[in-house]
Amino acid sequence: MKSIRRELLVTLLGAVLIAGSIAAVAVYYKAYGEIGELLDYQLRQMALSLRDESFQSGVIEPPPFGFDYAIQISSADGVTLYYSRARVRIPANAAVGYATMDSPEGLWRMYTLRQRGLSVQVAQPMRVRSELAASAAWRTLAPFILLLPVLALFVWFAVARGLRPLDSVATAVKARSPAALDPLPHADLPDEIRPVVLALNELLPRLSRALETQRAFVADAAHELRTPLSALRLQLQLAERARDNDERAAAFDTLRQGLARATHLVEQLLTLARQDPAAAQSQSESVDLGALAADVVGAHAALAASKGIDLGLARRDDGLAVTGDADALRTLLSNLVDNAVRYTPAGGRVDVSARRGDASAVIEVTDNGSGIPMSERERVFDRFYRRADSDVPGSGLGLAIVRSIADRQGAKVELDEGPEGHGLTARVTFQIA
Repeated sequence: MKSIRRELLVTLLGAVLIAGSIAAVAVYYKAYGEIGELLDYQLRQMALSLRDESFQSGVIEPPPFGFDYAIQISSADGVTLYYSRARVRIPANAAVGYATMDSPEGLWRMYTLRQRGLSVQVAQPMRVRSELAASAAWRTLAPFILLLPVLALFVWFAVARGLRPLDSVATAVKARSPAALDPLPHADLPDEIRPVVLALNELLPRLSRALETQRAFVADAAHELRTPLSALRLQLQLAERARDNDERAAAFDTLRQGLARATHLVEQLLTLARQDPAAAQSQSESVDLGALAADVVGAHAALAASKGIDLGLARRDDGLAVTGDADALRTLLSNLVDNAVRYTPAGGRVDVSARRGDASAVIEVTDNGSGIPMSERERVFDRFYRRADSDVPGSGLGLAIVRSIADRQGAKVELDEGPEGHGLTARVTFQIA
């Protein structure tokens, strides 16, 4: 599993280790070089201090220096006047200044000074110089090396402190439940985390509404299914108790009608669940409303003819297209036409139109039935609502499905009077460019 904390720690600690190693090497060699320069300076100062000594009759007092140095003093004609180490023979004709020579005791660093007829040469073993330089360099580097663990600990602390708001947000999210989807606190959050929390706070109310809608739907469905299922059970018992074929046939006919109503109710419930605005978004496509209206009118022609209703496509504007879910829009228009046919008395008329409005596309279903009173035109969109004076069988979900699909497709549904002051006009308006 990928971890931001682990990735930050590995990256930062790796960078600290690499940068620290490079800096340590640079500091070491810088200190090593400076100590070498300092020891060279000491060689020169020792040679200068010996130039004023008096060398007579070959009797020379040894200079007051330690045994880490080899000193050789020669006259102008090459006669050695003094040397401090017999095994280290410094060439008398060496060039003035610094040089490195080889001897039985290893490499030596020497400085030659010629003045007042004397050649003063001072040499130091390279081994001693290296040990001194390395020791001084390590002493310079030691505080830096000791500081690296402290720096690593500081990096770990900084990462932990920087990620602490994430932990607090995670704790706040875990504390939420389907019954309590309160917004997450976002005060004093870093700028990098605040957009995530704000987005979650926008999601939580939508999720709460979706869960509430689902709970209400389940409760309503359970309530509405209880009655038809009980009726089916009763009708089945009546069929079982029938005493003759005629009574049994009548009971089974009643049972068949009850099954049809229950099936219709379940189909409407499933349609409503699929078309609820809280459901997942479906794919959108270009839908020709004129062609859709013609198809729906054709599909309901048989039902209208069986009731003696004149169903037709009154108007169809060409090129009238909207972007949406074709199946959902077909369900919307089918429910409007089905309601109009069911609630229009025999010999009535139902007209369907697909027309262009002002920057909009409009679908209208008009009938000359009994209509809906103004006071109930908003309530009929509620789930399972049925008018008290209605004797037409139904589930009370048709217009609820229409409103749900329209909301999902960004359309507006209105109910108005018919063209002659009676009947009903159901209008769905889509905004188009």
